[in-house]
Amino acid sequence: MLTLTSPVETPFHRLPAGGKLAALAGFTLLLFATDALPLLGAALALVAALHLFGGAAFLAHGARLLRPLWPFAAVVFLWHLWRGEVLAGLAILIRLSAAVAAANLVTMTTRLSDMLPVLERLARPLAPLLPPARLALAIALVIRFIPVLSDRVAQIRMAFAARSPRRPGWRMLPPAALAALDDADHVAEALRARGGAG
Repeated sequence: MLTLTSPVETPFHRLPAGGKLAALAGFTLLLFATDALPLLGAALALVAALHLFGGAAFLAHGARLLRPLWPFAAVVFLWHLWRGEVLAGLAILIRLSAAVAAANLVTMTTRLSDMLPVLERLARPLAPLLPPARLALAIALVIRFIPVLSDRVAQIRMAFAARSPRRPGWRMLPPAALAALDDADHVAEALRARGGAG
């Protein structure tokens, strides 16, 4: 499976995972506590500046990770534009970009093996309902599967484009769903071979 951690070393790689996740949670709460465009713009600029610690290639990779967000953000912005609420739409667009970029920064600078113990500690209150180790593993697998599934969908789209001039549309859904199920089956077999999820 694809790794989400960037091979480009930054000072953030050496920070503890728990601290980064706590900072991300606090930053996101502050983003949603204000509608002031100057503050939201400053927050987005801050996240972009933090990406620069890894250099231009690191910043470019972080920008590429925002690509899946744009169709959703465009729909939200166009809806607000149609309602005559341009400033509100712009605030949502900047807020979403800053929040997702900050989350990407944490993901790019934190190994999944470092995140697992933190997620397990956070899941301890749910221990009577669900073993914390299993919940932490499930969250980690979801995080890891997002880029994998995105890559699979891109491959299916390219394969369809090579065979037909038409847009794939809904025809992509069955092969994408089957690919996701196939990957999940392989991961389940690997977990069983290693003694289960704990």
